[in-house]
Amino acid sequence: MATTPPQPLTPPRPHVVIVGGGFGGLAVARALRGAPVDVTLVDRRNHHLFQPLLYQVATGGLSPANIAVPLRRILRKHENVRVLLAEVRDVDLEAREVVLDHRRLGYDHLVVAAGATNQWFGNDDWEQHAPGLKSVADATAIRARILRAFEHAELLGARGAPQGVALRRWLTFVIIGAGPTGVEMAGAIAELARDTLRQDFRSIDTTQTRIVLVEGASQVLPVYPSGLAAKAQRELERQGVTVRTSTLVTAVDAEGITVRTATAPGEPEAVEERIDARTVIWAAGVRAVPLAARVAAAAGVEVDRGGRVPVGTDLTLPGHPEVSVIGDMAAAPGTDGRPLPGLAPVAMQGGEYAAAAILARLSGRQAAPFRFKDQGSMATVGRGFAVFQRGRIRVTGFLGWLGWLFIHLLQLVEMENRLLVVTQWAWSYLTRNRSARLIVDEADGREEREG
Repeated sequence: MATTPPQPLTPPRPHVVIVGGGFGGLAVARALRGAPVDVTLVDRRNHHLFQPLLYQVATGGLSPANIAVPLRRILRKHENVRVLLAEVRDVDLEAREVVLDHRRLGYDHLVVAAGATNQWFGNDDWEQHAPGLKSVADATAIRARILRAFEHAELLGARGAPQGVALRRWLTFVIIGAGPTGVEMAGAIAELARDTLRQDFRSIDTTQTRIVLVEGASQVLPVYPSGLAAKAQRELERQGVTVRTSTLVTAVDAEGITVRTATAPGEPEAVEERIDARTVIWAAGVRAVPLAARVAAAAGVEVDRGGRVPVGTDLTLPGHPEVSVIGDMAAAPGTDGRPLPGLAPVAMQGGEYAAAAILARLSGRQAAPFRFKDQGSMATVGRGFAVFQRGRIRVTGFLGWLGWLFIHLLQLVEMENRLLVVTQWAWSYLTRNRSARLIVDEADGREEREG
């Protein structure tokens, strides 16, 4: 009886595990489409979020679905990619496994791109009074706080106390941190109060809303050239925003914040000042997620002040060429030796590079060092005004705003989202309306008090 000769076994394909479905992780997965590897993308959320536009969700300009897309939808045509909804608790570098809640997942190559979270610089108790903006849940919660503040002010106004202390607290909004997020948030709240809501209330004048932007550095947009920062501040002030630079926050509670103006050496210390406000928003800083510290400890290295993992010029973990760390988790050296900033373009380019480096190693080649191509930085300061810089190029005003719109539309991952966002933006520009002004959470006891 004839026997069939044994067939050679097909060796398993290399397994690439990606932790995080943000800009960096998604870039890796998309770059590996059709490659001779099996890819598993692990994220604790089922969607990719376009974080630069979160502030527009928080101020009612866009709905969450406009800027968030299910990961499975994005990767549905990537046949070698699967998505797992889980949280990575740790990484076992020796066993080459990532530790999930109830199982372990082996890898041949690992890309860690879990991003960053807000940090309150050792004052974690401030979070309940000054929430940060990093997720859809954060944005809808902040939107509820902002809109409910006007509703409480209307209740007080209807009781005949238009000049009351309590009413002024409800109509005062404080944003801590004047980086791009803080500046954009301040401009958006100003537009909401002075344009969108102007005719919606009967007992209060929303145009009298006070918006205070607090920054510890000597200028808004601290990493921008001083000329651009000055123009951004003038535009904010034109919109009615009170800008407080060189001002340090020393306390935050349910009734407002306490600040102290920074003084030069030798000058008398400034007296602390109270700013009463029932709505405070934190935009002052971020820190790599706790997973970064665990990955660094496993590799025997220390994280930097921002909690980021030091990596080499090939974005790999020291002593572990099979592990890449990218995006906000990585302290990746730039051409000047300083760590690259935590920006979406850095994460996306890092993801594309990590994918190419993995394929190069599988082919027995060594990838060239990572080089970030700076495509410029920009921030919008409200309706029809933005600042942009790229090298020596400086653009402000309406032209900068058009560029801001165009670049952000290009970076949205799905055509459907681009169409939805551009339609919403056009309608909002023509009508000065913000249609997503919904309060979708339940009021808590703190906000129900009027004092």
